Amino acid sequence: MQDDRQRSPAMAVLDTIARFWSGRAVYVAAKLGLADLVQDGPKTVSDLATLTGTHPASLFRLLRALCSDGWFEEDAAGRFGPTGQTAALRTGEPGSLRHFAIAELGEEHYQAWGDLLSSVKTGGLAFDQVFGGPLWEFCADHAETARVFDQAMSEVTAALEPVILSACDFSGATRVVDVGGGRGTLIAAILDAHPVARGVVFDLPHVIEQGREVLRLRHLADRCELVAGDFFEGVPEGGDAYILKWILHDWDDERSVAILRNCHRAMAAGGRLHVIEAVIPPGNAPFFHKLMDLNMLVMTGGRERTEEEYRALLARTGFRVVRCTITPTEVAVLEAVRQ
Repeated sequence: MQDDRQRSPAMAVLDTIARFWSGRAVYVAAKLGLADLVQDGPKTVSDLATLTGTHPASLFRLLRALCSDGWFEEDAAGRFGPTGQTAALRTGEPGSLRHFAIAELGEEHYQAWGDLLSSVKTGGLAFDQVFGGPLWEFCADHAETARVFDQAMSEVTAALEPVILSACDFSGATRVVDVGGGRGTLIAAILDAHPVARGVVFDLPHVIEQGREVLRLRHLADRCELVAGDFFEGVPEGGDAYILKWILHDWDDERSVAILRNCHRAMAAGGRLHVIEAVIPPGNAPFFHKLMDLNMLVMTGGRERTEEEYRALLARTGFRVVRCTITPTEVAVLEAVRQ
């Protein structure tokens, strides 16, 4: 891509169009599992087409485009193999975001984003308009969508675990409750780092069931309780540390207030709340979560917020922020205590 100082306005439009096309190409590569197939060495288009059930000439055109973006590499013999980027689309690879790419660049997200204009005009949810109801109800009724989404969230959590653990102090906690904790990826990392602590993962029933295998594989089933429920109705009581990781950005202010009040009521005296979210900075600089904010507009009705907006939400629900840690990534941790 050209330096912005040399790029003409027309090139800016063309670059934006190219990024859209590139995103769709990456989605197809992730969906077909191409990164997995070249893991053990370069393969011909014919071999890859046979393995993926695709049209060889068309698959070649896809791979050629992906090579130009650094995702794969064509050798002198016309075979396609991995590059340094390919691992990010490989199943089970540390740091891989294969399922995140599938969820965000395709599937239901793609169709909902096609109606972004409707959300901007009305403030309504494009997803609800396209699919006839909220995302969370759709996931409850569509097991494969829920599986991909939950796996995507686990991938992002795993990639950011070191940053989150360094920013959150759980050293004195004995009962850590991860509200909306998904498959238990984060709580497993916390329990590994703090052997005396016990954990609770709280989420919807269809999500909780996927967490059993995660905890079993991490040998933590005896230290972590899985509780199914609805955080708008209540959360498990008695924790001295509560976590809300990428929960509040899914909801508008009133729904977020309901979740926070339930955490406040359930928390043990002296307990702490760790809100893990992006914090939108002022100014015009590029920031991934400024675009993620549009994703919330389209998909859930939530929003990304500034530090001041998060502080106001927490103060409204009886919490006082004692620390806001902005990490080297776009992840921030707001640590709050009961007032």
